[in-house]
Amino acid sequence: MIVGLLWLLGCQLVGEVAVRLLDVPVPGPVIGLVLLWAVLTWRRTPDDAPVVRTGDALLKHLQLLFVPAGVGVIAFGSTLRDDAVPLSLALVGSWVAALAVVGWSVALLLRRARSGGEG
Repeated sequence: MIVGLLWLLGCQLVGEVAVRLLDVPVPGPVIGLVLLWAVLTWRRTPDDAPVVRTGDALLKHLQLLFVPAGVGVIAFGSTLRDDAVPLSLALVGSWVAALAVVGWSVALLLRRARSGGEG
């Protein structure tokens, strides 16, 4: 478990350092996640690798990671109430954009699958 946590936190650290050095407008953990995905894909990591087992263990307790967000919503309820319209517009707008991108991606992948993987 410790080795897996070191892999996860190490990739996050590398992502944070890369963001600060390159001054890109992407969160460090996102860069770290892409790096972790690339390493796991490149190495063809087996299902019983420490990082995979650690990830599985964290996913089993994922609901606990939502507790701080819930506490924040309760603690800052008045702020959320004051900015309800812009927040609602942002949520709906991002949902529509994500739905459109997923729909487009699925249509593209289905088209490729029907044509035998070409185009």
